Amino acid sequence: MNKSRAASAYHYSFNRTRQIAAASALVITTFFLTRLFSPPCSIPHLARPSYHVHFANDGSLVWPEAGFGPQLSLKIYVYDEAEIDGLDLLMRGRDGNIAADSCVKGQWGTQVKIHRMLLNSRFRTLNKEEADLFFVPTYVKCVRMMGGLNDKEINQTYVKVLSQMPYFRLSSGRNHIFVFPSGAGAHLFRSWAVYLNRSIILTPEGDRTDKRGTSAFDTWKDVIIPGNVDDAMTGKMETIVEPLPLSKRKYLANFLGRAQGKVGRLKLIELAKMYPDKLECPELKFSGPDKLGRKEYFQHLRNSKFCLAPRGESSWTLRFYESFFVECVPVILSDEVELPFQDVIDYTQISIKWPSSNIGIQLLNYLESIPEKNIEELIARGRLVRCLFAYAAETEPCSAMHGILWELQRKVRRFHQSRETFWLHNQTIVNRNMIEFQNWKPPMPSP
Repeated sequence: MNKSRAASAYHYSFNRTRQIAAASALVITTFFLTRLFSPPCSIPHLARPSYHVHFANDGSLVWPEAGFGPQLSLKIYVYDEAEIDGLDLLMRGRDGNIAADSCVKGQWGTQVKIHRMLLNSRFRTLNKEEADLFFVPTYVKCVRMMGGLNDKEINQTYVKVLSQMPYFRLSSGRNHIFVFPSGAGAHLFRSWAVYLNRSIILTPEGDRTDKRGTSAFDTWKDVIIPGNVDDAMTGKMETIVEPLPLSKRKYLANFLGRAQGKVGRLKLIELAKMYPDKLECPELKFSGPDKLGRKEYFQHLRNSKFCLAPRGESSWTLRFYESFFVECVPVILSDEVELPFQDVIDYTQISIKWPSSNIGIQLLNYLESIPEKNIEELIARGRLVRCLFAYAAETEPCSAMHGILWELQRKVRRFHQSRETFWLHNQTIVNRNMIEFQNWKPPMPSP
């Protein structure tokens, strides 16, 4: 009797399994036949947000809403050199004889351009109480290069200046902006780690741990900015040098820069000696009668399909940005490089990044294998977004300043707190000596 029941249960289970399998097969077959012979089901799909910049019908640049918001809404206070004792030294040197116009030229001119553009910006406010951000103008890289201040004087002057800023102390510097336009970054101020470790730093330079053991660049708070390309190449009107058609370019690739004893650059120079018909690496003179003028420099740069951008003393190089304005595809040979506006520009669409450890004939062979159609596509896409690498007036529909302002808007933090700041039941802000904020007197104590 038990054996009969067991057999019956087995046959029931077996038949039930076959029924389920047959039903499943029928459902699957029906699904595929329906998809094959019927029009696709019109189920509405959620629109995927755009994370890249694009252009409106009128040619204006449209920043993506995802992560940024629908419009720019900022209030930036710009410190005046007359309101803080010592600020003028960081702009003109100890003798006051370094002119801003002399500092606006060259690859570090962003420190002057950004300051001037913010002075004329529609986002500027003269009321500190309503400011989202505070801009501290200094031309310290230029001042140092021109002998206006030495490293010790720069450090002492920064400390003196910061001690006179109550709003800097109120937020521990979180809402204060500083421009450091060279490869040294904030390291130009030796005590940056004590004073500026929470501040917003605008710099073309990213990670420096390979050279200094610690980096002054923080991806959370800082902003990578484009280098300062010569205005004569970025203007809307006729430029000093026009791009050449690909068919008229003499070289496959070029590198225009000093060797500086750097391995990657030395490899390129040796490679050019081996393949002079493919790679141009002239020995540039930066002084004397053989020095290339700016026009001659760009004439050389435009004569290749690819412009090689190896690292020098630091990871960033101005040649990367210059290449877009002669319509030469930039090839990045700097492994640690950080690029501006990476969250809205897809650099894989407009440039090539090649490992610096593989500089050799394999690089030239690879570049030579790329069809001209693909090169033209890279150049065409780069032509669209290169306006973001030009420091044009805010009234222009697209410029580096637009990109910087959008990035700054993302850095605004509404809750500012420091270890020197306390508040009472009636929202009164006081320091540890119970002095109300409006009565704080400089100099403030060091952190």
